[in-house]
Amino acid sequence: MLHGLDPEARLRACIADIVQNHADAFACVILGDLAHKAEPAAYDLFREIVAPLPMPVHLMIGNHDRRSLLRERIPVAPSDENGFVQSAFDTPVGRFILMDTVEEGSNGGSYCEERQTWLVGQLEHAGDRDIYLFMHHPPFDCGIPCLDRIGQNDQADIARIVGGDARIKHLFLGHVHRPMAGSWKGIPFSSARATNHQVPFDLRELDHVPKSDEGPQYRVIFMQPDQVVVHFHDYLS
Repeated sequence: MLHGLDPEARLRACIADIVQNHADAFACVILGDLAHKAEPAAYDLFREIVAPLPMPVHLMIGNHDRRSLLRERIPVAPSDENGFVQSAFDTPVGRFILMDTVEEGSNGGSYCEERQTWLVGQLEHAGDRDIYLFMHHPPFDCGIPCLDRIGQNDQADIARIVGGDARIKHLFLGHVHRPMAGSWKGIPFSSARATNHQVPFDLRELDHVPKSDEGPQYRVIFMQPDQVVVHFHDYLS
């Protein structure tokens, strides 16, 4: 149990809903926090729960994960040349770039020089194709003090690399456990509630991250060369 909720039951319900209603999806991207305490048994259970998904599954790392253990227990997890859990692949609508924003030992994020160099290379490789970015930590402050306290530390560096790049059509975020949308440096972005507990819309709390039992969500995204539509699906409703 986690914050009074059953994360296993909720994730199983999520996967079952996807299999029933979206088996024709091109891909599934899971934006990190695959386990709460990075325990081997939790990663083994995660691997078993998501196994029924019929589409390619692309995994990311979150601040609750640990790179070495994640790769050990889930061998399909990606790894770049420096051991970071990040990857890129091409789709019919453009290039997907999945970034590793984790600073192990901290809930906040970082994006070091090695990762920045990797990202620059991926952007160059994309050529004139459209680009879709995926990050666990938002590269900006979202206005909720307790989340901004554990936000991304290298905001200026990421902004320098991707800001104003017209090829980037959307930025998909995790970490905040809230539905949130807007634009940053000219890039549209979205986040959603998580599959277990959520973070309430609290503009006062700073010292700890409060939790709520708002219903879980996943996103269904329809992409065309000139359009991105993001649906927030409350799958337990």
